[in-house]
Amino acid sequence: MGGKNCIALVSGGIDSPVAVARMLRLGWKIKPIHCSQDPITGPEPELKTIRCIQALRKVDGKIGEIARENIDDEMIVVPVAETLSKFTEKWCHSEYFIHMKRLYNAIADVASESYESTHLLTGENLGQVSSQTLGNLGAVEEVTSLTPLRPLLGLDKTVITHMARKLGTFEISSGPEVCDALGPSMPTTVANKEWLEKSEERLGGLRNLAIEAWAKRRIVSL
Repeated sequence: MGGKNCIALVSGGIDSPVAVARMLRLGWKIKPIHCSQDPITGPEPELKTIRCIQALRKVDGKIGEIARENIDDEMIVVPVAETLSKFTEKWCHSEYFIHMKRLYNAIADVASESYESTHLLTGENLGQVSSQTLGNLGAVEEVTSLTPLRPLLGLDKTVITHMARKLGTFEISSGPEVCDALGPSMPTTVANKEWLEKSEERLGGLRNLAIEAWAKRRIVSL
């Protein structure tokens, strides 16, 4: 693979398919990866993710054509429930969501070695949830060598929702968020890099955790 190739961390939420669509318009090729928390969350998030990507392929006009051409025909599903459960210990639980996003980014970094991608696409915004404060975004992106692509970073949620409706993914994405099933009631909004790294080392090292999760991946045809 050469040129504008990125790994996309995709979910069945409202933001993710909109982020993918915006980068498709700019000519990026997308390799979708879904981090599955099944059986904690059940299979619904994965099914919604598949349906959202399939909906992008069916959009009339240019964006649908580009989606059919530039989104990879296969999605990689990486099971992460067992790994994430390690971060519910009392000494690291308040940083759970940051550890979760760091794990996802580390998995993408491992994946890039197979797919020769240079960038990492996410649907992250600024300040919508605890892991998206400016400091926490920095703590998340530092674990990967991939350059971040965050096309929704400065957009209002109302604007993103309107885009999702136009794409035909909003109804698919609607429903309760379940990715926070193991999360704390009061998550930290200010990451301490040293503490994050110490907690991850205590659990075997973030890179090793990512490699172990990646080894259990499976492929879903789109």
